[in-house]
Amino acid sequence: MSPNGFPDLPVRVRTYLDAHARHDVPTAADCFAPAAVVVDDGRTHRGRDAVRAWLDRTSTEYTYTTTPLTAVPHDDRHWTVTQRLDGDFPGGTVDLAHAFTLDDDGRITGLAIAPCR
Repeated sequence: MSPNGFPDLPVRVRTYLDAHARHDVPTAADCFAPAAVVVDDGRTHRGRDAVRAWLDRTSTEYTYTTTPLTAVPHDDRHWTVTQRLDGDFPGGTVDLAHAFTLDDDGRITGLAIAPCR
C-alpha cells in the first residue's frame, strides 16, 4: 500500500511519504517549512537545508522498501504515520512511527521518527 492508501492524510504528508519512498529528495524537501525540525536516529536536523541533507543521506544510505501500516490524526496539525521498513540496514525490518506537525499552510514544521515499541 502506498501512502496514498490513506486518503485523509494532509497533502504534504502524503507527498513527503511518497517522494521519500521514491528517493525524490527535491519533492520531499519541498514539503517542509523553512524552519522545520526533523529528529531521526538520535539526531536533530534544523532548517530546510539540514532537512535536505538528511533526506539525501537517508535515501542513499541503505536500500529498503516501506509499507504504510497506520495513519492516526491527533488534530488538524498533528498526525502519526507508522510504516514498516524492510531492507539491508542492521536488523533488516523495523516499524517506525513518524510524528508530523504542520503549520497553517499544511507545511511540515516538525517530524520525529522513532521505532515503535
